[in-house]
Amino acid sequence: MKILATLTKIVAILIAIAILIGLYIMQVEKDEALGDRIIGLSVLASVFILLPMFLVLRWRGKKLKDYTLSDENLKKMRDRNER
Repeated sequence: MKILATLTKIVAILIAIAILIGLYIMQVEKDEALGDRIIGLSVLASVFILLPMFLVLRWRGKKLKDYTLSDENLKKMRDRNER
């Protein structure tokens, strides 16, 4: 679990650096096509690599049943609001 947390942080930092490099290339080097590609790949990496890693890290050990709107959970919410 600790390895996944560390790996998630490293990937997030690398993606942030890649976005900054893309912005640098767009603004300073005046190569907008390359900068757009780098930023686009960074966004794709954040969606398809970083987001699943983060979700696995945060949802591990939790029950999905506690977070869904089932009849049982709706009844608990109604009982809580009636008090």
